[in-house]
Amino acid sequence: MRKNVMEFIHRGLVACGFVPLILVILYLIMQHQGILQVLTVNEVCLSIISLSLLAFIAGGMNVIYQVEQIPLMLAVLIHGGVLYVSYLATYLVNDWLEWGTMPVMVFTAIFVLGYLAVWAVIYCTTRKKTAQLNEMLKKKQQANDIE
Repeated sequence: MRKNVMEFIHRGLVACGFVPLILVILYLIMQHQGILQVLTVNEVCLSIISLSLLAFIAGGMNVIYQVEQIPLMLAVLIHGGVLYVSYLATYLVNDWLEWGTMPVMVFTAIFVLGYLAVWAVIYCTTRKKTAQLNEMLKKKQQANDIE
């Protein structure tokens, strides 16, 4: 348990290091689109704090897949749920998403589709690599049986 907590903290802190770069890119895009003209000190501070917290959580949450007592599907649901709540809260707190049923529903749909797309890629990649490894093991076993 202690090992997982320490790994969560380590991964979270590593992810926090990218926050300034992410904010710069985000704010430049928003300025280029005409969405953003001037930021107050409070807005910058809130953005840095909220994105640092989001990065810490998102970076550390991958540790859940190392906890062997948790079934994979439950780990995926916990991971997705925590990320969803974290992202939604960050967007709402920073006023990057309007408060209301429709904006939250659109955000939710985009998040779920994006999350499923990422997992589909991970699943397909893992399945292909597993098949390749099984084939290599099968050939090696056949070679050993011949000897």
